[in-house]
Amino acid sequence: MAEQEWMSEVRAMVGRGSGRVYARDEVNAPMIRQRIRILPAALPCEILLGRHGERFKWLALLVVGMGMIAGVLASTSFNVAVPALSAAFGLGQDRVQWVVTGFLAALTLAMLPTPWLLDRYGFRRLFLGSNLLLAAASLAGAAATHFGLVVAVRIVQGIAAGLLQPLAMLVVMRLFPPSIQGRATGVLSFGIVLAPAAAPAAAGVLLDHFGWQAVFLINLPFCAVAGALGLYLLPRADDTARRPFDWYGFGVLCAGTLIGIELIASLRQHGPLAPHTLARIGVVALCCVLFVRHARTAAAPIVALDLFRERSFAMGALVSLVYGVGLYASTYLIPVFLQSVLGYDASLAGLALLPSGIALAVVIPLAGVLTDRCSPRWITVAGLGLFGASFVMFAARGGAISYGEVVVFTVVGRIGLGLVIPALTVAMLGPMQPRQLGQASMVSNYTRQLGGVLGVAIVAVLVEWWVGLYGALPGGIGKAYSQAFMLLALTFGLALLAAVRMKRRGRRR
Repeated sequence: MAEQEWMSEVRAMVGRGSGRVYARDEVNAPMIRQRIRILPAALPCEILLGRHGERFKWLALLVVGMGMIAGVLASTSFNVAVPALSAAFGLGQDRVQWVVTGFLAALTLAMLPTPWLLDRYGFRRLFLGSNLLLAAASLAGAAATHFGLVVAVRIVQGIAAGLLQPLAMLVVMRLFPPSIQGRATGVLSFGIVLAPAAAPAAAGVLLDHFGWQAVFLINLPFCAVAGALGLYLLPRADDTARRPFDWYGFGVLCAGTLIGIELIASLRQHGPLAPHTLARIGVVALCCVLFVRHARTAAAPIVALDLFRERSFAMGALVSLVYGVGLYASTYLIPVFLQSVLGYDASLAGLALLPSGIALAVVIPLAGVLTDRCSPRWITVAGLGLFGASFVMFAARGGAISYGEVVVFTVVGRIGLGLVIPALTVAMLGPMQPRQLGQASMVSNYTRQLGGVLGVAIVAVLVEWWVGLYGALPGGIGKAYSQAFMLLALTFGLALLAAVRMKRRGRRR
């Protein structure tokens, strides 16, 4: 359907003054209602559509994108501060990594209630409330003086960012017709990845001149702009649903996730075959079994198992999990590698990632257009292959790598990532029914973030272990990091196998 026809249908369905959606052609009304997928706020939406016309969907995307950027900055900008925190509080990487892992864990778990919160409070309230919470936590972090408080504030930041993350893709899938969803995803991702590309460099400068506390403030301008624009450009929700929240399913998933993260973080201390480790593996397995049994019988589970009957979505969730491991672990590992092994300061470590971030921002819109014209599955496969190859290069060079090689290898990896982001999103969410989009978007983000939490924890623990094992040998620290990079390359090999099986049943709507 042409874009102008799509927007004509949207306007035809909005009843002026009635606060309800209707269709002029009652015969086609069910079909139109299924395809429109607008936010549940008919009267405010009608006013905004009348005021802004076809630009409205792009303006809404801009607002939510600014909030997403604020959340992403809270995550990526803090990686360069890990060595400074280690020195300031006299802690090893296995403990300091909790400022990153705690944030990612909170972000991951906070995504779970997002579909319920959307139904209960509406898109606008959820977005503005989460944005405000993120800004308040950032201010509190800048004033923190104890490591425990730093971790606590990072957890609150993670909760706010976790509530924000699934919202952007909902705007794409609800407001944009299928023919341009790839382009909309590319435009959205352009800003989301360009900001964190520059964030390590900006955070490094702030850290070198003002200390690690200043890194907390880097996302505040985006919170302010998103909040101000959101008050005027996001529609109000006139009707909200009061269905009960699935506390049992939420509790079981939270318990399994947190115990799994703690299991990985404690591997170095206890060992893989210790009773402590085996007991936690058993508890995580039990949580998985309990949730599946619950989801099969619950009237409104927090994650409906019906989503995974679509093979493209099921395989896409596995790809998101594995590539989340590689993405977040590499974002954590490369700045630490540059400072701990190659001896660069925080500013240079951040600047090394800037060209790759610019390359990523340039590739993503092009990949969005390509996704609308070609198979998202094979674009995902190509992107994963490039991303994995970049880590093979890092592993091969190890501690002998030059600064220029670091820049080139990260550029190759980010080009691959740029291909993956819009293609994987469309491949996963394209086949979903409108009623499934809230949960499907949440699961897509949840699996990626869960992979990120596990990836950071695994890399931090294994690097600490390998450094202790090889550190006394010539070039031993470089060898430890080489093994970590090779592990990441293997994870992308697994993701590539899953991506090949992302074949959709039926045609894309």
